[in-house]
Amino acid sequence: MKMTEENRREVSDVTMDDVKILIKKKDDIEEQIRAYFDVLGDQGVGVEDPLVDEEGYPRSDVNLYQIRTARHSISCLQNDHKEIMVEIEQALHKLHAQEKAKREQDGTLTQEAMEQQASLPPPFARVDAVIQGSPACGAGLRGGDELIEFGSVNAGNFQNLQNIASVVQHSEGKALRVVVIRGGQKAQMSLTPQRWSGRGLLGCNIVPIHR
Repeated sequence: MKMTEENRREVSDVTMDDVKILIKKKDDIEEQIRAYFDVLGDQGVGVEDPLVDEEGYPRSDVNLYQIRTARHSISCLQNDHKEIMVEIEQALHKLHAQEKAKREQDGTLTQEAMEQQASLPPPFARVDAVIQGSPACGAGLRGGDELIEFGSVNAGNFQNLQNIASVVQHSEGKALRVVVIRGGQKAQMSLTPQRWSGRGLLGCNIVPIHR
């Protein structure tokens, strides 16, 4: 079944602009109602005042056509006003519900991120700097990455930087599994220590994290 434009509007989210459009329609209706009340005021009658004299004849001191037209228009516009007020109330309710759902979703995502971060292994060292064109750079290491695995080295067996240096020296030309924490997320890469135009086999500076 093909959705009509009206149905698509009903299932779509309400925005503040939608509410503003409804409020503008309400203001326009209220302005028209005031204008027709002014017409009645100019004739010296209200909405309920009789339009016949004491003998039952149409009054000759007022413009009956203008009064009847104004009264009919006021009645129709007041019905329109009631409907638009219901629409505004529903739109505001839906808008508030959407905002509440979004806040709850954001809170859930934040909680999930915190739980994920809490479940990550503790880092034992941090990449302080990476030189362009180095093996470390080519592997995807970045400054600020926190190491949780470097080959066979992890938080459980790391004692000092000599542990990393030993792995590097014994792994020249061999791919090492390196796992880091970057932006609260775990990232894995393959790093091959090798000779290059700069010093060492990696081309990065690693510093221990003291906890």
